[in-house]
Amino acid sequence: MISSLDGMEILAGMIAPAVLISASASLIFSTANRLGRIFDRVNLLKTEIEGVVDGRLSFPEERLAYLRRQLKVQKKRANLIQRSMAALYTATLFFVSSSLSLGIIVAMSSSASWVATGLALVGGIFLFIASSLLLYESRYNLAFIQGQIEFAEFLEDKMEKKVDDPSSKAR
Repeated sequence: MISSLDGMEILAGMIAPAVLISASASLIFSTANRLGRIFDRVNLLKTEIEGVVDGRLSFPEERLAYLRRQLKVQKKRANLIQRSMAALYTATLFFVSSSLSLGIIVAMSSSASWVATGLALVGGIFLFIASSLLLYESRYNLAFIQGQIEFAEFLEDKMEKKVDDPSSKAR
């Protein structure tokens, strides 16, 4: 079957995985950005922990409990991002292999065209895995944001009670 294809059809068959490679590259780029944001957030959490340890921040016990929860979430997110990136790079590897194998098979006039299709399918499976992991990670991101909001509300409530308390005004 493959020997009956003309040069343009073969080229089109080799380029089809390029679309999937491009999709993988876009996901790799956005995933790397997510990892960078996690790194930045962990550094901020570390700075806040140092502030609690040095006694510069109020509500140390509550703040440390909150920071522990946030670090746990960020650690889980970082692990999910790493797995996603590994799956995306693996998918890209299989898509490139698929394209190259098709070209090699045609050049060798072999009847093993199923190899290119199989490699593309494996690449698709890894792209699916990466997308699933990223979806799962986004739930942790939402939990992180909700934790931020809850702690901000806690601090706000404590400040309101402090302002409303007549004994705190006398100090």
